[in-house]
Amino acid sequence: MISQDRIQGHWDEVKGQLRSRWGQLTDDDLQRAKGSAEHLVGVIQAKTGEARHEIEHFLHDVLGGRVSRAGQQYSAAMQQFADEASDYARRNYRRVASRSGDYATRLAESVRERPAESLAVAFGLGIAAGAIFLFRGRR
Repeated sequence: MISQDRIQGHWDEVKGQLRSRWGQLTDDDLQRAKGSAEHLVGVIQAKTGEARHEIEHFLHDVLGGRVSRAGQQYSAAMQQFADEASDYARRNYRRVASRSGDYATRLAESVRERPAESLAVAFGLGIAAGAIFLFRGRR
């Protein structure tokens, strides 16, 4: 629920927004409810028949949902950055995917052409990796 202090601190704005949303609210209705957030919700609910959670959501949007001009500019800049990053990643993914396919094809051809050398290289890399893990595990 929105705090009473926030409603009172922005009463003129809140009152204008409430009258704009629910035109059947009179100044007397709003004046009666000015002292309490709970009372305000009750008055609006009784006068309009609107659900309590809808009224509370509306008040939250009026008081808490406001975004400053700087916040809007920051949000727009972040959206633009995200769009550019997404485009960059998409372009480079295609490039890397096509190159990795080329490398895989070349590697397969190399293994077919020189199976003994390929096996020796794989064995040597396995020994080296095992030695590294063995020495790191002892520390």
